Amino acid sequence: MRLLIVGTLEGYITAAGKIAMKRGAKVSHTDSIEGALTALRAAAGADLVMIDVKLDIATFIDSLKSERITIPVVACGIGTDAAAAVRAIRAGAKEYLPLPPNAELIAAVLEAVAEESHSIVCSDPAMLATLRLAEQVAPSDASVMITGESGTGKELMARFIHRKSRRANEPFVAVNCAAIPENLLESELFGHEKGAFTGAVARRLGKFEEANNGTLLLDELSEMHPRLQAKLLRAIQEKEIDRIGSSQPVKVNVRLIATSNRNLEAEVRAGNFREDLYFRLNVFSVAIPSLRERPADIPMIAEHFLKKYAEANGLGDKRLTEDAMLMLQSHHWRGNVRELENTMHRAVLLSRGEEVGPEAIMLTSKMLAPEGSAQASIPTDSPVANPFAGPGGTVPAAAPAQPAGPLVVPPQGGLPNGYGSTGYGPPKGGKPGPYGMPANGGAAAAAAAASANTSSAAGLAALIGRTVADVERDLILETLTHCLGNRTHAANILGISIRTLRNKLKQYGDEGRSVPAPGNDERATA
Repeated sequence: MRLLIVGTLEGYITAAGKIAMKRGAKVSHTDSIEGALTALRAAAGADLVMIDVKLDIATFIDSLKSERITIPVVACGIGTDAAAAVRAIRAGAKEYLPLPPNAELIAAVLEAVAEESHSIVCSDPAMLATLRLAEQVAPSDASVMITGESGTGKELMARFIHRKSRRANEPFVAVNCAAIPENLLESELFGHEKGAFTGAVARRLGKFEEANNGTLLLDELSEMHPRLQAKLLRAIQEKEIDRIGSSQPVKVNVRLIATSNRNLEAEVRAGNFREDLYFRLNVFSVAIPSLRERPADIPMIAEHFLKKYAEANGLGDKRLTEDAMLMLQSHHWRGNVRELENTMHRAVLLSRGEEVGPEAIMLTSKMLAPEGSAQASIPTDSPVANPFAGPGGTVPAAAPAQPAGPLVVPPQGGLPNGYGSTGYGPPKGGKPGPYGMPANGGAAAAAAAASANTSSAAGLAALIGRTVADVERDLILETLTHCLGNRTHAANILGISIRTLRNKLKQYGDEGRSVPAPGNDERATA
């Protein structure tokens, strides 16, 4: 992680920097806000800024927003000045860190603010085979196209490939092509010169230069405008880019990884994506199976997020009951791992006591379920009411697979040695997880099926008399509320493009409807 410290911090700069470096951070320092902005515009950049509370934090954060530089900021000050801390937080700082520096506190801030873990948790043979394929191609410099449904973990796979490559010690830079407005994406990718357009107050290096000698991830590439696709193709072919407003090309050396949740071959046939660019990027293809295609991963991923969010909310250890696990294993998981993560986050907050039962599992309604899949809804005794589904449980589509022992691929990369006879597969001597269900589903499955019949009838009755437009509007707004305003996550769960979602929300706002505000991580681009 790259840490930028701004200000003198009255002599504590050296101590804070040393603590951060011991925790694995690369530390740089500047005395002024202008120096910090200059550093952040350059290719070196930073992942986190620690700034002296005596500096004008509000002006600094406003400058970051105006130049579309999204980075967490932590304010630092001597002692525990409550007034200074409040001013810093109101100005937009994520945290306030009192000085002299405490090693454990700095470590906690670095871990909590900078980035969440990029571990891959899996044991299903389908996912293990995909990891093996990715590890084989990682050492090369070939471009990789990662495909899969929304929420399957395409960015995690891209990071895994980067960590296993020869560029592992160089930058990994990700660009979400769907989240950045079309007229700004070119500047984000290729950079610009001072005065190139309104708001270009200084030269800024783009993501290509920031990722030089490392890996550049183009996330949701299918959303890129055809005009920009042509410029991207030239950058790949010539290994050079042109900043906006500059006449001098800049040589770059990056390994490209692209992701898409669409069928790009179909997009090429439809004329929405350039065929030559597709073949340039699709040197090697890695297809991530959906969560429905790797059912053995559901129990361990659920337990992983259960532990994560219980700790994050200070709620102590929690465990899933067998009935709750049956609900999870029977669900269609249209939103894949992302939907499962959100479900477990809600379950942690809704559960009472150490056990997480069916009453705390709030699943998406049957309206989002693919045709022929299991249907799910909120149980009768859930403390949250869903207007789009009646009470009841879920219908098991089939007996869930017996889960093997979990494989956790740590952020530093690499699969564990001796993992199965070929380096993959279940660990030798591993035992099935506690939630394997018998082939006939048992009494719990029968009870769930009977409950779901009632749910289906009640759900249909609740929809009679309503127009499709009304149901669609309520579904979109409710999903956005569950995603805490995050437009990208909501679009992925709903199975629509981010542009379609934004157009719908603008329409609802014009109609006087209350639309949830964008999530914190999207306010810079919403």
